[in-house]
Amino acid sequence: MQFRTGTDDDVSTLWALRTRCVRELCSSHYPPEVIAPWSASPPPVQYSRLLGQGGCVVAEDDRGNVLGFGVFDAEGNEIDALFVDPDRGGQGIGQALIQRLLALADPTREVVLSASLNAVPFYQRQGFVAEREELYPHPSGVALASVKMRRPG
Repeated sequence: MQFRTGTDDDVSTLWALRTRCVRELCSSHYPPEVIAPWSASPPPVQYSRLLGQGGCVVAEDDRGNVLGFGVFDAEGNEIDALFVDPDRGGQGIGQALIQRLLALADPTREVVLSASLNAVPFYQRQGFVAEREELYPHPSGVALASVKMRRPG
């Protein structure tokens, strides 16, 4: 497994993986009427900005196939996204990605994120603490149940 910084050219490939993850992994915790608009939504406007700032880490195999990716927003000291190919779960890819995202963080501030319900146990294993449940107003128009989490700096 190798890692590189994601660029604006990667948006469509990364978004396709994200969409697959929403459909295959999040459906265990969200009903179809939430999954459908969530998975059909386009990449958010801030993705180009975050990738342009070097806030994206892409994990690839030795043939250049994307295994997963994470996006970090330095301004908010926030993990914006973390997705691993559903066929490659449990292989340490997510853990390796989160360590690289945390290396981008300001160590004097806590790192925050909004976790999908299915991802909460993963983030807890990485040292994040659940702060509160919330409804994230997703750009697709659905209110996504999520958990605001933090990891002390």
